[in-house]
Order: sequence, then structure tokens, then C-alpha cells
Amino acid sequence: MTKQILFDWDQWNIQKNEIKHGVSHLEAESAFFDPKYKLFKDNKHSSPIEKRYILFGKGIENKILMVGFTLRNSKIRVITARPASKKERQIYAK
Repeated sequence: MTKQILFDWDQWNIQKNEIKHGVSHLEAESAFFDPKYKLFKDNKHSSPIEKRYILFGKGIENKILMVGFTLRNSKIRVITARPASKKERQIYAK
């Protein structure tokens, strides 16, 4: 049985990622299903109250994405999603 992945979106973040970075919420979500994704703790943006993570993965538009997120109520809450930088693409390719 496959575990279901649930997402929790803030409407502002959906619009921000589309307008600022050209990444739809569906494309951002699809990066979590990339079998080659890379996942890291985001110590720089974490706090004692909320741990944050960074995922590098290929989305449905075939772009490598950087997705910053946290977990809330057993759901993935995407904070930001954008095309990966050259350095981030190299990390993904390793």
C-alpha cells in the first residue's frame, strides 16, 4: 500500500510561486514524487517551533525545482518553490 502524501497550501504562496517563480502548485507538488529527489534539513530557516526542509526534485514540467517546506498536521506545507539554481541542479544530479 502506498502512503498518501497530503499538501496544505496557503493561497498567497500559490500565487507568489506562480507570479515570482513561474512554478504552479501542481508542479511543486509533483517534485515530491520524483524517485530521485534529494531532501535536506533547512537549519538556516528552521526554528525551535518549526522545522523546515529543502527538496530538490524534477517536476512535471521536467524542470529541477527547489521546494522549501515544513510539516503541519501531517501535511506538507510548501513555503516556496522555484527553479533550482545551477549549484542546486548539481546537488540534484549527484
